[in-house]
Amino acid sequence: MTRSLDMLLRNVDVVTPNGVRRADVGVTDGQIVEIADSIRANASQDINASGLHLFPGVIDSHVHFNEPGRTDWEGAATGSSALAAGGGTCFFDMPLNSTPPVLDAESFDRKLEACLASSVTDFALWGGLTPGNLDHMEDLADRGVIGFKAFMSDSGMDDYARADALTLLRGMEQAARLGLPVAVHAESEELTSNLTRAARGARRTGVLDYLATRPIVAELDAIRRAVLFAQETGCSLHVVHASSAAGCAEVVESRYLWRKDREGPVHATVETCPHYLALSEQDVVTLGAVAKCAPPLRSTAEVEALWRQLLSGGINFVASDHSPAPASMKTSTDFFSVWGGIAGVQSTLAVLLSRVPHLPLELVARLTSSNVAARYSIPGKGTLAPGFDADFSLVDLGASYQLTRDMLLDRHKLSPYVGRTFRGRIKQTYVRGVCVFDNGHIVSKPIGRLVKPGAIFHA
Repeated sequence: MTRSLDMLLRNVDVVTPNGVRRADVGVTDGQIVEIADSIRANASQDINASGLHLFPGVIDSHVHFNEPGRTDWEGAATGSSALAAGGGTCFFDMPLNSTPPVLDAESFDRKLEACLASSVTDFALWGGLTPGNLDHMEDLADRGVIGFKAFMSDSGMDDYARADALTLLRGMEQAARLGLPVAVHAESEELTSNLTRAARGARRTGVLDYLATRPIVAELDAIRRAVLFAQETGCSLHVVHASSAAGCAEVVESRYLWRKDREGPVHATVETCPHYLALSEQDVVTLGAVAKCAPPLRSTAEVEALWRQLLSGGINFVASDHSPAPASMKTSTDFFSVWGGIAGVQSTLAVLLSRVPHLPLELVARLTSSNVAARYSIPGKGTLAPGFDADFSLVDLGASYQLTRDMLLDRHKLSPYVGRTFRGRIKQTYVRGVCVFDNGHIVSKPIGRLVKPGAIFHA
C-alpha cells in the first residue's frame, strides 16, 4: 500500500549543517519524516522543487518586535511577516521596548498573549536582567524564557535600567543556578557616557561625532568584565551584536579559561549582525539615521576583519538585532537624538548568501539556524532531518534582485539595504509544514507557537 504524506518536495537541494544533497523530502503533521534520494508516496502537496535549494528556517535570536505596547514601532504581525519573507521561521523577542518590558511573570504572560495572537512564525521570549527584577528571574525561567538580557550601557529605555556591575554579578549567579544564559549588550557605560557628554558639551553632534563616542575599546572593556563575571559565577554567557573582530576574539579566548572553583571552561558564545558584515561607518555618513546602531558600524578594515572571524569559526551565529522605530524618531539634526536601531530582519539570509566569494551553504545553515537551536537547546528546530519540524524556505540561488521598499514587510520599511542587489530569491517559507510566505506575500493566518529550552544547559 502506498504511503500518504502531507507534502512531498521532489528533487530539491537540501542544505544541512554538514553539506548539500539533492533529495526528496517528505512531511507529515508538521514534521520532516523522510529525506531520501527518491520517496514513493502520495502527497496532498506534491511539489517539483528542481532547481531550488531548501534551507532550514532562519532562527533570528535577536529582534525587537515591541509587543505589546509599541506596535507603532513594530509588532509581531509585521515583524514576523518580514522574518518569513527573509526565510525565517522563528524569532527570539528581546524583553525591552515593549510596554511593559518582560521583567516578571505577568509581563511575560502579556507578551506571550500578544505574540500568539499575531505572529505567523514560532517564537521564544527573552527575560530581563535589571536592578529591579533579580527576584523575578526564577518566575521567568519557570515561564520558559530563553535566557536573560542585560545592558552594560544605557538601554535608551527609561523602564529598562542598565545592569550595574553588582546587578550583573548577582544576576549571573541567579542565571547559573537556573541553568539559563545571560546575554549582554557589551559596551562600557563609563566610556560611552563620558565621551557622549564631552561631545555634546562641545556641540559636536554630527554622525562622525556619534561614532567617535562608541569606540571598539568600550566593547572590549565590557566583554572582558562579562567574561570575568561568567568565570566567577559559572554563568553561561552570550555576547550579542559584536561589532569588532577583537571583541569576538575575546569571547573565543574565554572558552579556554577555567572557571573559579569549578570544572570546565567558561561557556561563552558570540553573535554578530548582518549590518556589521555588509555596512561600514561610511554608510552611516551616506545613509544617515537608517544606519545608526549601537555599537556603531565600523571601518571597512574592521568589516573585513569581522568576516575573517566568521570564516574561522570565531562567531557562533548571525542575528538581525532588528530594532525599528517610526520615521519621526529617525529625524534630527542632532545625531545623538536619533533613535539607534537598524531594521534588517528580512535581510539576514540575503546578506550571507550575497557574500563574494560565496560562503559554503552549510556554513550559512549553521550561522542562521542550527547553531542557534543548539546553543539555546531548542528541540526539533534548526536543521533539516527526520523528526525535526518542517521549518524551511525554498530559495532560487540562480536569481538575484534589487531590494526595493515595496518588497519589505516590516512596519516602516526603513532598511539600509534598500537599493542593494542580493543573490537568492526566497520563493516560499514554511513553518511546521504550513506555507506562510509565498512569492512576496504572507499567505497564512497567525500560527506562531512559543518554543522553550528543551533541556537545562550545564557548562
